[in-house]
Amino acid sequence: MKILKDIIYGVDLESIKGDTNLIIKSIEFDSRKVKNGSLFVAIKGENIDGHSFIDKAIENGASAVIYNDYSFKDQKATFIKTPNTRKSLSIVSSNFYENPSQKIKLVGITGTNGKTTVASILFDLFNKSGIKSGLISTINIKYAGVNIENYHTTPDSKKINEILHKMLKNEIEFCFMEVSSHGIDQERINGLKFHSGVFTNITRDHLDYHKSFATYRNVKKKFFDSLSSDSHAIINVDDKNSKYMVQNCLSKIKTFGIKNLADNNAKILEIDFSGMLLKINDKEFWTPLIGKFNVSNLLAVFSVANIAGIKSIEILKILSQTKGIKGRFEILRTPNKAFVIVDYAHTPNSLENVIDTISQIRTKNELFTTIIGCGGNRDLGKRSKMGKIVLNGCDKVIFTSDNPRYEEPEKIINDMLFGIDPNNIKKISKIINRKEAIKKGCSQLNSGDILLVVGKGHETYQEIKGEKIPFSDIKIVKESFS
Repeated sequence: MKILKDIIYGVDLESIKGDTNLIIKSIEFDSRKVKNGSLFVAIKGENIDGHSFIDKAIENGASAVIYNDYSFKDQKATFIKTPNTRKSLSIVSSNFYENPSQKIKLVGITGTNGKTTVASILFDLFNKSGIKSGLISTINIKYAGVNIENYHTTPDSKKINEILHKMLKNEIEFCFMEVSSHGIDQERINGLKFHSGVFTNITRDHLDYHKSFATYRNVKKKFFDSLSSDSHAIINVDDKNSKYMVQNCLSKIKTFGIKNLADNNAKILEIDFSGMLLKINDKEFWTPLIGKFNVSNLLAVFSVANIAGIKSIEILKILSQTKGIKGRFEILRTPNKAFVIVDYAHTPNSLENVIDTISQIRTKNELFTTIIGCGGNRDLGKRSKMGKIVLNGCDKVIFTSDNPRYEEPEKIINDMLFGIDPNNIKKISKIINRKEAIKKGCSQLNSGDILLVVGKGHETYQEIKGEKIPFSDIKIVKESFS
């Protein structure tokens, strides 16, 4: 419980009507969760405006309301007007939970690809090094034996602060958190203090939301603009946008790269489906992870751990034992000695990275098949790009449903096939039912053949017509050989 006037400290106030000495028991932005003594923050979303539920929130017991646009007839609660309620939610949440990001070493990882892998490996590495750490990732939230399934890459600001508060109670020193472009744009990380910010890469993604790549890039840059002078920015210099990301950054900058000179460099010495022999700076080590994209991910991890004071030899020892993340280039060996790879790749760049990695390893005496779809109600422009990438890089392609949402899978597939090279038509099969597509792909495998199943990775559902139907690529693959 906190006093209202203390909670709203730092909020950009336009007006206050009512008593600010109230005891606030909780902060809510969902009127259904409001109870006696709650502070209700009215958030205007893409489809729903929380201002429409202010009366309901007061009816449910809200003592105070933060709003931007509302005409009230009477004053049953304290009304606080602010120009940006999303930003205000972040500030009041931080204050309510005693500003936990000021006391924990919070590391934010942002970029189009690699966020989950980097954050998850850092969590594993630091804990194995004896540094109690927490994780907020696309897949789950973990700390001190707690493991909670997560549904948003970056949770809402109230949830973040609540989690960090609980982590501190469990003596967590570091927390590794994925920072999405949506999370930045929607002020979910506003008011948080970061020990470090990591930039993995940036390529076309989420243009259904951001509308242009420039806007998307600038949102990512906003994260680094906000870092303080006593923090660290850890940057992938192989990405052509890396300098732009930190051009206004006040923090200490550390770099990593494969192609370009950096503070930490790496080279692939050997690679096959069992892993890679790498050299980071002047030290060689083996990792079960595969692909150039994972070399960049490991370099990001190495850089963060190095800044935290963990010795290089210890970092590499732990990394050599670190397994891949579920649904990220996850390799399953079939009974007849074929390979099935399940990966989350859902952007042109990530798809190209995965296919290039497989092409680097394969002998071309085997059949390389990919099963792929694209998400519905998302960036339309990437569909034909992904169709061309997969057809140019594979022997056979089965086009299927991904998360069609409110679109028809057939229409999505046709978008993917727009403008393809006529010479590639013979490679194409269409099986709308994703389960049938996977089973078909698995049934055609001979010894040494490779089947790539992309788009969903770790996800355990398909999103169809507003419903999340239980579905797992990995589960279907395993069933196909049982």
